[in-house]
Amino acid sequence: MPVPRFCYRCGAAVETRYVDERYRKVCPECAAVHYLNPLPVASALVLNADRHVLLVKRKNDPYKGMWCLPIGFAELNESIVDAAMRELEEETSIHGRVIRLLGAESFNSEVYGDLLVVTFEVEKTFGCEQPGDDAEAVAYFPIGALPELAFAPNESAVRAALEIHREEWAIQDSFHQLDLEHVAGGELLSDALVAAIWERHQEVAELWLEEVRSSPSTENYRAIDPEELRQAALSALNGFARWLAGEEDREEIRVFYREIGARRRSQGLGFHELLSSMMRLRKHIWTVARGQGVWERPIDVYRVLELDRRFVAFWDKAMFQAAKGYSEWIGGLGLPPSRQLGVGDS
Repeated sequence: MPVPRFCYRCGAAVETRYVDERYRKVCPECAAVHYLNPLPVASALVLNADRHVLLVKRKNDPYKGMWCLPIGFAELNESIVDAAMRELEEETSIHGRVIRLLGAESFNSEVYGDLLVVTFEVEKTFGCEQPGDDAEAVAYFPIGALPELAFAPNESAVRAALEIHREEWAIQDSFHQLDLEHVAGGELLSDALVAAIWERHQEVAELWLEEVRSSPSTENYRAIDPEELRQAALSALNGFARWLAGEEDREEIRVFYREIGARRRSQGLGFHELLSSMMRLRKHIWTVARGQGVWERPIDVYRVLELDRRFVAFWDKAMFQAAKGYSEWIGGLGLPPSRQLGVGDS
């Protein structure tokens, strides 16, 4: 940055004095202090629906041929926001509105000296992306695969945008996967809760067994061998976990729960007892899931809501098939094999 030689007020030659704990140029005639401040620079980060960042390829030095965010100096009598919007329009031919401040960072330029780069996240409102002003080209790049950027503050702004949108995008991705029923590969946010459930599946089975053998609404369960019930519960939990992981299909669910329904009827249990026992197992699984961590952030709430949706999808099928098995059982034809009921599995 050029150092002043003459006073901007009276034109007298300036001299160096120690002012405000720093050496500065001061006019000996009118006492005007010539402060040297960083130049304000405005920058805009535009994301499209595919999470791609709009970059411009610089036509002129410095950093000719490199990519950067739309960027430029703020002018006199212009707010920093207006400067960012002006530079965006001049370099990319689009208009936008500021969503949030991403950062303000000092940057030392070999050409311009000390700069203060203020970057905003901007939403495109209208216009067609075309290079203008000192831009050689404009293009969108995936936010996770950007070319080398000309200015370090641009890189910081991109990192800030990634951090701001991290949970929002994780929720969107997880919901999309859930909507497409792509539940394999640990791609859903609620998979963390599923893992926690499986870590405590033995505990869930014991809680369920204690309840169904003591509750008035499932009183006939007391007559069934506790080990048979325990193993059936463990098999149900295993099947639920495998279904959430995409490892068990609808046919396996159909066979298992139809046989459960038929067996419970053969043992003299009422239909209401069968449904009550299944709802109690689901309750204990859900209690364990909700007990994982605290609900401080939107992503934590979403995990639980997402898991609830997956619960409904599974247990609706399971209870329907158990009801079918119960209603279609014909006495005297024998009981379903214990292997298919999962006795001995864990």
